[in-house]
Amino acid sequence: MSARGKARRRALDILFEAELRSEPPVNVLAERVERAEPPVNEYTSTLVEGVNRHRSRIDELISTYAEGWTLDRMPAVDRNLLRAGTYELLWVPDIPEAVVISEWVHLASELSTDESPQFVNGLLARFKQLKPSLAL
Repeated sequence: MSARGKARRRALDILFEAELRSEPPVNVLAERVERAEPPVNEYTSTLVEGVNRHRSRIDELISTYAEGWTLDRMPAVDRNLLRAGTYELLWVPDIPEAVVISEWVHLASELSTDESPQFVNGLLARFKQLKPSLAL
């Protein structure tokens, strides 16, 4: 797994843990940075901080375009995969969109249900298509 791939997975772990603990993701991130076992990659911090900063808009987009699913009904892993993937796709311009989608779909296939990769792929692909018209 690439360094960025590991950073994405670690960011997902932090986002998931923060949700389970009902804490802001940046608090959990700060604990991990302080503990430094293992050290937190800078890109992990970028993703967690970005999701935290844009979470209301990200959740609004996911809620609007996830046909037949509310955020509350989604598995927590999928919800956080989508949050991080949406942030990276829409707010991190230096990574090719196809790479972003592929990486998050890969994590969905490793960590979630059999249907999750298709769901994550479909929603992120829709955001890629709509990106020029979305008010961010």
